[in-house]
Amino acid sequence: MVDVRIQVAKYLGAAIATVALVGAGTGVGVVFGSFLVALSRNVFIRDELFKYAILGFALTEAVGLLGLMMAFLILFI
Repeated sequence: MVDVRIQVAKYLGAAIATVALVGAGTGVGVVFGSFLVALSRNVFIRDELFKYAILGFALTEAVGLLGLMMAFLILFI
C-alpha cells in the first residue's frame, strides 16, 4: 500500500512541473507577436522572418513538452 504522503508529494510535484506549460504558452505568444512586429516593419524579408518564427516556436514548445513529460514521469513512475 502506497503511503498517502508519497501520493501527495507526487501530485504536488506534477502540478509544479506543469507550470512549464504556462511559460511555453507565453513564449509562443511572444515569438509570434514579435514576428508580427518585425513583419510590419519590413515586409520584404517575410520568408526569412517566418523561418525564425517557426524555429522559435519549436524550441519554445519543446520546453513545454519536456515539462509535461516530467509531470507524467513523476505521476506514473
